[in-house]
Amino acid sequence: MKQAIIMAAGKGTRMMSNKPKVLHKVCGKTMIEQLVSTVNELDVERICTVVGYGKDEVMSVMKDKCEFAIQEPQLGTGHAVMMAEQFKDLKGKTLVINGDCPCLSKETFEKMYDSIDTSTPMCILTVVLDNPKSYGRVIKDKNGLVKKIVEYKDSNEQELNVREINTGIYCFDNELLFKYLKEIEANNAQKEYYITDLVEIFNNHGHQVKAYVTKNIEEVQGVNNKLELANANKYLRNLINEELMLKGVELIDPDSTYISNDVVFGTDCIVYPNVVIEGKCVIGNNTVIESGSFIKNSNIGDNCHVMASRITDSVMKNGINIGPNSHLRNGCTIEDNVRIGNFVEFKNTHFGYNSKCAHLTYIGDAEVGEKCNMGCGVVTVNYDGVNKFRTVIKDGAFIGSNVNMIAPITIGKNAVIAAGSTVNKDVGDGEMAIARSYQINKPEYGLKYKNKEKK
Repeated sequence: MKQAIIMAAGKGTRMMSNKPKVLHKVCGKTMIEQLVSTVNELDVERICTVVGYGKDEVMSVMKDKCEFAIQEPQLGTGHAVMMAEQFKDLKGKTLVINGDCPCLSKETFEKMYDSIDTSTPMCILTVVLDNPKSYGRVIKDKNGLVKKIVEYKDSNEQELNVREINTGIYCFDNELLFKYLKEIEANNAQKEYYITDLVEIFNNHGHQVKAYVTKNIEEVQGVNNKLELANANKYLRNLINEELMLKGVELIDPDSTYISNDVVFGTDCIVYPNVVIEGKCVIGNNTVIESGSFIKNSNIGDNCHVMASRITDSVMKNGINIGPNSHLRNGCTIEDNVRIGNFVEFKNTHFGYNSKCAHLTYIGDAEVGEKCNMGCGVVTVNYDGVNKFRTVIKDGAFIGSNVNMIAPITIGKNAVIAAGSTVNKDVGDGEMAIARSYQINKPEYGLKYKNKEKK
């Protein structure tokens, strides 16, 4: 049985933010979501996130993704693990992870789990640095087993020469972990319980402690400020983009392309510079996404062309051209062979097969049929200041330029609404609606107006 405890109770003072540290995003996902997502790639049965500062925010983001324990007050890393009391009677292996290490890989976690057996029930993830600075030194015996971790300020001259440091990531035999947590004492200036004390406690009870040394320094980087957050973003973004390109996605400039690790591409896709794709997205075959586009939690089908547009929580099917500067949001579904032009906004709208909406239009809370045409400046007037209402436009309807349709309203099959009309009554199948005031021409008024301007 495998489980994991993620320590995420700290505020992260050096982030200079009121937001809990683990809710800062790396490649479109919060650090805590990145970690839980990576752990879930393994056969882990339970994940407990230990929360403290901003616990309600963290629990809201992570609801249904893990279970929780609360650490209040925060009295050190050992104390954080103690709070995961629901794990104390479990068997198997438990990872203990800092919540500010979003770059850790599935492969490293697997190595940590594999390191635990009856002879070595504790494993520490370590790394060798050219300049270990003020990190805790990992002190080993002649057989390469870990005897203790010495904090920088407590190290003697010989220990300071050690370049192998503790990353703060551990794996344990779960029964022994909770057995020996009780022996940690807060006999330090901070009066806190440190998980590093378990190294000597395990040794004192005759258990071997192993180190798994990773060669990937960037993977184990912690995030304590916005500079380190940017570094983590860059590292993960490069990994994601490299993998996508090796799978056949053409990224014109990967250094300026921002794609989350939950995005799936088909074959022969092209992504231009300055594109952001976040959340769970599927991009179909032969689709081109041009510069300035932002796509989140959306599916885009085959043979689509997205030009500098924003698409969120929506579905675009096949053969669709959109943009430049268009916006789909709040659950839109766009059927095949649609053209959505520049400066068009759709909200909560189903737009039918082979329909067209070329420019400067707002379609909200609407059901639009097949082979419809929207002229320039069309608006579905869906909000009366209190409630939202729906517009239904049936197959083959032609909506002229600068038309306002005041919902709730239904426009019938093959109906026509004349340009400049404001309609507030249903239009039947095949009918033409004209709803505008009569034009009056005043002879010579134009000249009088011009002459007045000159004076």
